[in-house]
Amino acid sequence: MPGYGLPPLSSSRPRILILGSFPSVLSLERQEYYGNPKNRFWAIMEDLFSIPSSTPYPERTALLTVCGIALWDVVASCERPGSADNRIKNPVPNDIAGFIWEHPSVRMIALNGSTAGRLYHRFCEVPGLPSGVLPSTSPAYAAMPFREKVRAWGVLKKEM
Repeated sequence: MPGYGLPPLSSSRPRILILGSFPSVLSLERQEYYGNPKNRFWAIMEDLFSIPSSTPYPERTALLTVCGIALWDVVASCERPGSADNRIKNPVPNDIAGFIWEHPSVRMIALNGSTAGRLYHRFCEVPGLPSGVLPSTSPAYAAMPFREKVRAWGVLKKEM
């Protein structure tokens, strides 16, 4: 049976769209992007944009959208036991092109991890819009130290 992801999180004029692959089981239970406390996404946002990761989720997301960042996932629905990206089966992509059409202010798509990048380029790449694969913030990707991830994700600040 397929599982369904989260709706996009955005202001009316985002400049950057960050796409994950598909929310973790914990994120879906909490109905929060990057809801697993071991995921480093919010710690990276704190480092880059001074959005305290301890702030309640509604306030964190509001501050993120004020920074011009929107969140969504490449996959709208799929079959996946557990949270591992390599277990995604029968992915159905989100309408990324439709989101861009409704938000022409987007200047860049940042892909959170290699699976998001692979799925985006396979199913829903938006021609002419710059995109880049960034190191996964998932706790499953522990090969890269936190400071290196922050440096790589710093490209977001350059696009602001």
